[in-house]
Amino acid sequence: MYRLLSAVTARATTPGGWAWGSGRRGAHQRAGLPPLGPGWVGGLGLGLGLALGVKLVGGLRGAAPSPLPTAPDPEASPQTEPLPPQELSLAPWSPQTPAPPHSRRFARAIESSRDLLHRIKDEVGAPGIVVGVSVDGTEVWSEGLGYADVENRVPCKPETVMRIASISKSLTMVALAKLWEAGKLDLDVPVQHYVPEFPEKEYEGEKVSVTTRLLISHLSGIRHYEKDMKKVKEEKAYKALKMMKGTMESDQERELKEKGGKSNEKNDFAKAKIEQDNEAKGRNSKPGKKKNDFEQGELYLKEKFENSIESLRLFKNDPLFFKPGSQFLYSTFGYTLLAAIVERASGYKYLDYMQKIFHDLDMLTTVQEENEPVIYNRARFYVYNKKRRLVNTPYVDNSYKWAGGGFLSTVGDLLKFGNAMLYGYQVGLFKNSNENLLPGYLRPETMVMIWTPVPNTEMSWDKEGKYAMAWGVVEKKQTYGSCRKQRHYASHTGGAVGASSVLLVLPEELDAETIHNKVPPRGIVVSIICNMQSVGLNSTALKIALEFDKDRSDIP
Repeated sequence: MYRLLSAVTARATTPGGWAWGSGRRGAHQRAGLPPLGPGWVGGLGLGLGLALGVKLVGGLRGAAPSPLPTAPDPEASPQTEPLPPQELSLAPWSPQTPAPPHSRRFARAIESSRDLLHRIKDEVGAPGIVVGVSVDGTEVWSEGLGYADVENRVPCKPETVMRIASISKSLTMVALAKLWEAGKLDLDVPVQHYVPEFPEKEYEGEKVSVTTRLLISHLSGIRHYEKDMKKVKEEKAYKALKMMKGTMESDQERELKEKGGKSNEKNDFAKAKIEQDNEAKGRNSKPGKKKNDFEQGELYLKEKFENSIESLRLFKNDPLFFKPGSQFLYSTFGYTLLAAIVERASGYKYLDYMQKIFHDLDMLTTVQEENEPVIYNRARFYVYNKKRRLVNTPYVDNSYKWAGGGFLSTVGDLLKFGNAMLYGYQVGLFKNSNENLLPGYLRPETMVMIWTPVPNTEMSWDKEGKYAMAWGVVEKKQTYGSCRKQRHYASHTGGAVGASSVLLVLPEELDAETIHNKVPPRGIVVSIICNMQSVGLNSTALKIALEFDKDRSDIP
């Protein structure tokens, strides 16, 4: 007790009063006592008061405690969710702390985006959402809303690790691109050249070839989780009919408007429209209702696969749904085959090769999802049951689809990845004005190829775009003067059991006259991860990107 009093008295009479953090623990440990917990100050005051009386307590009051120190992350923003007392030290900076320079510069965009995310979170009932934004390669905002673990009241924070789902496809594309640049991978030879275990295919009695390039853009004909070819074809036929009806309707309306229109023509058109609707209903009892991926059993596999070659047995003997190259069908299994191609072309196990890429890109918190390893800051994942009660998702093993949807990451790592891609895409423009620039992780011509929309593809999360090579791409477009301007951007969304995600890159619009005194990357990158499935986040990410782009444009 004497040693404790000596330590406390010496610390209390220092000019700065009580010192928090390492100082309080240092004095305590020099007194030869065991480590103290986060609530030691209040407990100590109460204990000393009971043991030594009011005099000592009054003496201690003489030293006014200094305010809690802050060691803020210069690019973080304050938590908006109330934190439990034991978690207060986790807040990146308190509301009383002066805002970091980047946050002050984009204060309006941050406030607007935070409000939008709160609305989305409340609308879908998501337990937690984490967002990260970078401007011209610098992270300017990252924040967690809600809880990473509802049961233990662990708040989301920028370091929270979640499933990124199909953004994994964009990561796999980097491996394929590096091998292609090194001359180790031909994108246009049959996949059997690298993976003879995958059988040669036929479609309607004709021998056909599946290539790496077709796999990347989901044009191979390999199935997704739905095994029933008839259901898939009915759905695609209905979508085609719907598009055709929309075109017919707009053409007919234009013709009627030009001719002044006649009532009987309008009636004929209305009858034809009803007939088409009835025809579609006859083929499909629930037209336009696509069976949710989360109703498919294979999404909940619990079996552990040792390698990508072993995973092929899930689908390798199934027939192709269409002739390769003729149609688009999003397929995570196609990326399982791509993982096997990476292994054979590189000579390394797929995960080993990917970890080397993550190391090069400084993505140190990005790992494959496995149940056994301790992964710091890993969130739990949730879904609503039929009674609309929040429940934990069932255990799943994603070893069969590392390449297409099996990685965990943070918003910070995804920002690094997005900026590395943006740098490679833009660095070729800057070479003439700044010859000292380092090369991009991927060559400019490679990035242009990756972000060029591919014909016959679809971008399901934004109908104005098309799928490219493991990215969805919307091209720059403006149809009418002084009207909406469509910005060029690239993104990929993800949906997994208990998780949703998006990574969006909005490049700055550059030309030869505007690149002077600038260095790449130039543009906005937004990453959002959420521990609730079936949350559409692309439009939210685009709105946030445009908010930050507006603040950035307003600053000289």
